[in-house]
Amino acid sequence: MTTTTIQDTRVLRHSRLLGVGAYRPERSVPNAEIADRTGLDPDWIESRSGIRSRRYASPEETLPAMATAAAEKALAAAGVGPDRIGAVIVATITSMEQMPAVAVEVAHRLGAREAAAFDVSAACAGFCHALALASDLVRMARTDHVLVIGAERMTDILDHSDRDTAFLFADGAGAVVVGPSDEPGVGPVVWRADGSRNAALKMTSPWHDGSGVRPGDRPAITMAGWKVYRWATTELVPATRRMLDLAGVTVDRLDAFIPHQANMLITDFVVGELGLGERTAVARDITASGNSSAASIPLAMDELLSSGRAPSGGLALLVGFGAGLVYAGQVVRLP
Repeated sequence: MTTTTIQDTRVLRHSRLLGVGAYRPERSVPNAEIADRTGLDPDWIESRSGIRSRRYASPEETLPAMATAAAEKALAAAGVGPDRIGAVIVATITSMEQMPAVAVEVAHRLGAREAAAFDVSAACAGFCHALALASDLVRMARTDHVLVIGAERMTDILDHSDRDTAFLFADGAGAVVVGPSDEPGVGPVVWRADGSRNAALKMTSPWHDGSGVRPGDRPAITMAGWKVYRWATTELVPATRRMLDLAGVTVDRLDAFIPHQANMLITDFVVGELGLGERTAVARDITASGNSSAASIPLAMDELLSSGRAPSGGLALLVGFGAGLVYAGQVVRLP
């Protein structure tokens, strides 16, 4: 564990992560099952993505249910009761209801009766966007504790016969509690949106065309994987270096690197370009959890900490990226 201090701008106080929690659906789906449905070779799936299995939610494992379960674990780990939560922020793109927000239902289930609650939609970068908002709420003393949740049922918007996407996406939820700190625990966010690349990762169609007539088939996610890969490998290296620079942290002081679990090839590329050494634990939760969009970073964080691969209190670089195309990330001190 390092004692390097994260630099911060002038604020009323600092913020940090106090606890993390995760919920993984019970059903694990191996590559062989995807192969039976799509005709893809199981070994090809692993070589192209790093995925060996992924989690699929049952009908009972709803978005609010998974988000609440992860939140309860994060609250317990932080030692913070729901009555002390001032805001609940859920990052998700898979709610089948435009209103009310998933966060409102989660706050209700938790008993966080005094909390504000709202959702953030920034695709696979949603968790880091929500974390930035939560950190600023705490740093500016708008509230003392914020619950940040990434929760997705990607299987609800997946075409299970699409050979470009069927093997990638998965379900799950992860959460962190953000609270006040004497020292900086969440570095400045670096984020960007590039709408010129929006066709690379999007839905096949809108829910309706404005006439009120809905399509016969439910819209599904569609992706030009090579375009996403080229964009990510071009944009993420300078972006992550900027995150480190703003936090005043050098690569050799990182205890963990927790990127969005999109594809192992992208992770390996960024690791190589940054020159991360053996002391830095690299999140590779995608192997058993798949790509769960906004849930992937907190899920991977939980796995690194629970397995002992990363130390509590260590410095970690987070970066999310996805549809938009967008990215967001920051350096944090692990709970």
